[in-house]
Amino acid sequence: MPNRLIDETSPYLLQHANNPVDWYPWGQEALQRAKDEDKPIMLSIGYSACHWCHVMERESFENEATAMLMNEHFINIKVDREERPDLDAVYMEAVQMLTGSGGWPMTVFLTPDGRPFYGGTYFPPVDRFNMPGFPRLLESVAKSYHNSKDEIDRVTTQLTAQMGRTGLMPKGDTPLTVDIIHRAYTVLATNFDYQNGGTGTAPKFPQAMNLEILLRYYHHGYNERALEMVNLTLEKMAMGGIYDQIAGGFARYSTDAYWLVPHFEKMLYDNALLSRLYLHAHLETGRGMYRRIAEETLDYILREMTGPEGGFYSATDADSEGEEGKFFVWTPSEIEAVLGAEEAAIFSGFFGVSQSGNFEGSNILNISHKASDYAKQHGLSLDNLVDVIQRGKKLLWTEREKRVHPLLDDKVLASWNGMMLRSFAEAGAALERQDYLDAAIKNANFLLETMRPDGKLLRTYRKGQAKLPGYLEDYSFVADGLLALYEATFERRWLTEATSLADRMIELFWDDEVGGFYDTSTDHDQLVIRPRDVLDNAQPCGGSVATDVLLKLAVTTGNEDYRVKAATPLRTLHDLMGRAPAGTGHWLAALDFYVSTPKEVVIIGPRDNLATAALLKTVYGSFHPNKVLVGADNAGEHGLPLLESRDMIDGQPTAYVCQNYACQLPVTTPEELAAQLEG
Repeated sequence: MPNRLIDETSPYLLQHANNPVDWYPWGQEALQRAKDEDKPIMLSIGYSACHWCHVMERESFENEATAMLMNEHFINIKVDREERPDLDAVYMEAVQMLTGSGGWPMTVFLTPDGRPFYGGTYFPPVDRFNMPGFPRLLESVAKSYHNSKDEIDRVTTQLTAQMGRTGLMPKGDTPLTVDIIHRAYTVLATNFDYQNGGTGTAPKFPQAMNLEILLRYYHHGYNERALEMVNLTLEKMAMGGIYDQIAGGFARYSTDAYWLVPHFEKMLYDNALLSRLYLHAHLETGRGMYRRIAEETLDYILREMTGPEGGFYSATDADSEGEEGKFFVWTPSEIEAVLGAEEAAIFSGFFGVSQSGNFEGSNILNISHKASDYAKQHGLSLDNLVDVIQRGKKLLWTEREKRVHPLLDDKVLASWNGMMLRSFAEAGAALERQDYLDAAIKNANFLLETMRPDGKLLRTYRKGQAKLPGYLEDYSFVADGLLALYEATFERRWLTEATSLADRMIELFWDDEVGGFYDTSTDHDQLVIRPRDVLDNAQPCGGSVATDVLLKLAVTTGNEDYRVKAATPLRTLHDLMGRAPAGTGHWLAALDFYVSTPKEVVIIGPRDNLATAALLKTVYGSFHPNKVLVGADNAGEHGLPLLESRDMIDGQPTAYVCQNYACQLPVTTPEELAAQLEG
């Protein structure tokens, strides 16, 4: 008999729709019943690609006896953290304060008015791992709730009084200088793994935003070692098992320090950030491998993670057929059956395939040597080796497609789509890939037409239904993507829509008293606290992207209020950025833009003119992170301060480069433009 989750759109919630647990989605019905019956709430938060979420479901939520305990003593609420980042943030903070750590699945016990009093993450079905068995925990918590009301009231009062304080830092008036970025670099360099790349040991996460800061640091000429750190990390990741060597795209993280054994789920936001990072590294260094990884990753998204309406799907699971990684791994005999003995030997040697395997008796494909070295060692020409590798990858991909695929989480999240929209727009322009630009345009149209009724952005969409009010990250990320799409096409609509979203974002989320943005809007459901996350974690936080967008719009539109609002949280967080760059990577990017006196680049000339295209290729094809780009066919198109009094010189498409209120002479050749951009 299905429970109430059967009417939800989230694939994660639908996974639980046939549990014997009397699950509710978060909402007034569940909260009111808890009050009416004076029962505590058992809140379970997870997401579709979460391995241990599946384990706890099999062990506990599908168990009739455990479900009976849950239904008797609690009002049980299941939440998809990707749909409701507000609930996830609020109650994750509570769990971390109660236990010192957090993660998913998250298990939190609440009073009927939503105040947390006990929590944790995964609980086993019986006592083990120094954790109580879940049934015993349920009975203990239920007993405590009814017999120790005074103690629970004391705990919840103290806890809620402390929650939310990390996001309420005092306003700052410290001048913003590049010294903050220098301090951040020192911390990043100190914590860097100079053997394997990245930061720390196991598990190891890609941390794309921190690598972007290092790439900028090198680009500005501050320290050449910064590029060495970027190169080492990007090479190791691209050659490791964290990267899908057959189909492209990155897994969530590596379980070891060497980037070999991934946790096999693939998340849209990781691949949006990493494809963009590899693109930027290619533009800065000219290295072909970085372009290949960026394109393979974006091609994977187009092929496997894009819906017919143009929305990008959220994730694929780590498990298939109940086994982690089964879809992705190979045995030597499987490869030989597809490629034949001769080419299988070459292919398997190159990708580290052995009889003993490197993952539970099977093999995660990875590369441990340069192609040129491998070819020389085995008496092959490099061209011959490349042919074998490319042919083998195609054949193995075709064979792999016959396997049972991991679960696809096909919901569309506005914020994650905004990130991927920006990546496709940038790559389409820089790599002259019209298919990428087409995907970006289709996605932008989908987001604006399907997920923005009445001018307000919605959070999630699946199978014809868009719902849930958008968060700060939805508004800021989509505006960021639209701004990138404007720069890639010069179609004024995208700039207009980005500006409109930014204005609505300020209206709904800005708070003068705290000097920054809240994560939830003024008309959002009231929770025990109003969340305000200021840390860039697996993805940028809404506030850092909002700040970045407002800084760019201030230059593009001439609206000084945007710049003032953007600078306020930067001043508040200046000390945190210097001390903890691993958690403020995108804030540092915004700060870099603010202190660098960004270049204002204007291109005047018809888009279909070859001379215009040559000027644009010069801009798109080089790495200049601190610039804004506007353009028009001719000087008759006004409305932006940067276009005023700008015209073609002698009828030739013309570029104007300005910086710090001073403009250089207009130029008409790519060589002259490149010199001004580099200057």
